[in-house]
Amino acid sequence: MKSCATPLRSTTFVLTALMASALLLCACEGQKEQAAPPPPEVTVMEVIEQEMVLSTELPGRTSAFLVAEVRPQVSGIIQKRLFKEGSVVKAGQILYQIDPAPFQAAYESARASLARAEANLQAISSRAKRYEGLLAEGAVSQQDFDDVTSAFKQAQAEVAYWKAAAESARINLGYTRVNAPISGRIGRSNMTEGALVTANQPAPLATIQQFDPIYVDVPQSTADLLKLKRRIESGSLHTNQTGRKQIRLILEDGSEYPLTGTMEFRDVSVDPTTGTVTLRAVFPNPEELLLPGMFVRAVVQEGVNRHAILIPQQAVSRDPKGNPLALIVDADSVVQQQFLTIDRAVGNQWLIASGLAPKDRIIIEGVQKVRPGVTVQATTSDTKPQTPDTTDSPGQAAGSRE
Repeated sequence: MKSCATPLRSTTFVLTALMASALLLCACEGQKEQAAPPPPEVTVMEVIEQEMVLSTELPGRTSAFLVAEVRPQVSGIIQKRLFKEGSVVKAGQILYQIDPAPFQAAYESARASLARAEANLQAISSRAKRYEGLLAEGAVSQQDFDDVTSAFKQAQAEVAYWKAAAESARINLGYTRVNAPISGRIGRSNMTEGALVTANQPAPLATIQQFDPIYVDVPQSTADLLKLKRRIESGSLHTNQTGRKQIRLILEDGSEYPLTGTMEFRDVSVDPTTGTVTLRAVFPNPEELLLPGMFVRAVVQEGVNRHAILIPQQAVSRDPKGNPLALIVDADSVVQQQFLTIDRAVGNQWLIASGLAPKDRIIIEGVQKVRPGVTVQATTSDTKPQTPDTTDSPGQAAGSRE
């Protein structure tokens, strides 16, 4: 009996162990099914189009609206300087007085010679009239009449000569008073009283500059100019053709100039050394805050993009070749990779030229947790893309445009 019971108990023990193992495996599989990880959560932003004004920020330099170098037109000794250095002068104001004595004497001499010539002309004119009557009566010869007629014409020429000489002497006498050719602020004087100056000398006596209004000259590369023209022709950028462009100005300390200027013209030739054309703008300068030669940054309006797409910069990454790309979530909540063409940086956002369409959901948070083809749980962000000042600086443009 004992030998029969032992195999039975062994068989029962083995069956019990197998059942326990099976139950344990089922429990483990159930736990594995319950512990399967949920899809990763990401934050997405819906792409929208908006209208925005595009501007570019370019370096520039101010220059005076009018510049006049004051030079003497006669030679002589400066007797007086009649202005205060650095002051505002008016057009026609006397700046220097050159010794007028020799020019006054020359003028008086010319006038005296003119009076003598006029008296001689009157006497010869009377003689010519008498000879004309005597010639008709045969009292004088034709030769005598021709001689007096020639003398009369010579007297007329001499009067004309001395009239011109007297006028020239009067003009030179007036040039002894050196007047301001334009209104503006005059700089320092390069000549002192008692200095000898010569007519039309190379060195100016002083320089007058008018800087209300004031010019701002801005160079623009021909590459940017051609790109801008193509965008306007293609219709992706619209310009206001009803008036001149308004331009803002950023000063050297980073502050914005309170008054706006207008675009005057674009130069018709390209500087071969820099490959740029010059844009000239005019700014009012009533407080004379802008001085000639200052470096500034001009914010030039390019036009209006009526279908602009802006996305945060953290939503854009690059492949090993440096091509910009973004991850979007399709209608099935699957991550897709999308290559982009970037126009420029706008604040902390990218302006997208191509690669995205309205209603696309782009991942802005959680990009590191996902890869293309993965199913995700997307949460829409409440943050909407802002429309900041769309100023594009040359430094940003060089690195951001694709």
